[in-house]
Amino acid sequence: MSKRLEDFIKTNRAEFDDLEAGNDLWDKIEQKLSPKEVIPKMEAKMFTLSFVLKVAAIIVVVMGAGFAFYLKSEQNRPINLATINPEEAKQQVQYASLVQNKRNELKVLAKSDPELYKEFSGEIAKMDSTYKKLNTDLATSPNQEFVLRAMIRNLQIQTEVLNQQLQVIEQFNEMKKEQPHESKNI
Repeated sequence: MSKRLEDFIKTNRAEFDDLEAGNDLWDKIEQKLSPKEVIPKMEAKMFTLSFVLKVAAIIVVVMGAGFAFYLKSEQNRPINLATINPEEAKQQVQYASLVQNKRNELKVLAKSDPELYKEFSGEIAKMDSTYKKLNTDLATSPNQEFVLRAMIRNLQIQTEVLNQQLQVIEQFNEMKKEQPHESKNI
């Protein structure tokens, strides 16, 4: 049967070709369809060059800010001193705690003479700022062991200065105690 259909189509081909659908056939079909059945046509989105450049500039700025934030956070991360030199790291911790203890002693003894304490604390503040500078330089220094030694030396000097200041305050307080006794003896 399919052979007969094929033969029929071949013999009557000219009659099939003369019938063509009209140009407005698809428009009529589209109008008869309900609105739900109409498939919306997808429009191709076109971007202008200026829009693309603006988006690219925003991306570059955001990435730059992110990178700067990353670098800043890397600098603020404390360095493990034990990885540089374990023995010197122990010394640094010992001297730092010793300096803190001496500062606390100085605060207690300085209550009797706040002006003298103010002068002494100014000297210690200068050395402490140097120590903090060394601590920030440690992260970027090519010779971290050298900077660590400088930090330890700074703490040693701070300890010596604090000891001298404590001795001066103690001597001053002793002189104050002795002066009233001398006036009574006269």
